[in-house]
Amino acid sequence: MDFLQTLIISIVEGLTEFLPVSSTGHMIIAQNLLGVPQGDPFVHAFTFIIQFGAILSVVCLYWKRFFQMRTKQEFFGKMKFYGLLIVGVVPAVIVGLIAKKSGLLDRLLDSVEVVAATLVIGGVFMLFCDRLFNKGTEENKVDWIRALKIGCFQCLSVIPGMSRSMATIVGGMQQQLTRQRAAEFSFFLAVPTMAGATLLDLLDMFKEGTDWATTQHIETLVLGCIVAFIVAILAMKWFVGFLAKYGFRAFGWYRIIVGTVILILLATGHSLVMVD
Repeated sequence: MDFLQTLIISIVEGLTEFLPVSSTGHMIIAQNLLGVPQGDPFVHAFTFIIQFGAILSVVCLYWKRFFQMRTKQEFFGKMKFYGLLIVGVVPAVIVGLIAKKSGLLDRLLDSVEVVAATLVIGGVFMLFCDRLFNKGTEENKVDWIRALKIGCFQCLSVIPGMSRSMATIVGGMQQQLTRQRAAEFSFFLAVPTMAGATLLDLLDMFKEGTDWATTQHIETLVLGCIVAFIVAILAMKWFVGFLAKYGFRAFGWYRIIVGTVILILLATGHSLVMVD
């Protein structure tokens, strides 16, 4: 990967990780359009590292929610907060491991057609979800049952193009949380979900060998991680305000347009899949 490829893919990850447009789907498309070889061990490592950089931005932006414990009340509040995240992440861990062990996840990740179709389907749904789930109030907070149900919604994100962010935010709204509160819990839930998945994948890669971990590659990984981290912080700050004010419709139309264009290109013989 050259500098421009590294920069573009890292920006794409930072912009889309917390938006309801599917970061995985956008990275698959971006890598194919830029000619980045799929299946290359270093490309896999790069993808995991920049996702980790984006996730670190949540911890940085909301560090008080994760770490501030000045009083006994705050300490017990943090223990409940961590417990809610554990409950919320369990369903995705179970479904993700099953999908990975069965080989289903790898087959889905290799399919641009699945990404495009899911972008369109999810986009159509997002045009109407504000009407379907508009009962959120400030009095409603994330409790144990809500955390578990939102975690079940997160399982939908095993399908590339579905968007983990969309699934968890819609899950929160379905549980009568406000759009802002649902979005913030989606950010928090991303930390254990994505960090755990990234570390497991990297451990698997190290077991298979470290030929990809050259000095030049390490520099690229660090650059990608930093870029994704910075862009993700900016994207989150903007997204919370935009979602609270305007809802999902703009993202729905964006998904429909992007997915439709890709399907048309594929139908007319324009291959977006690069040969390894």
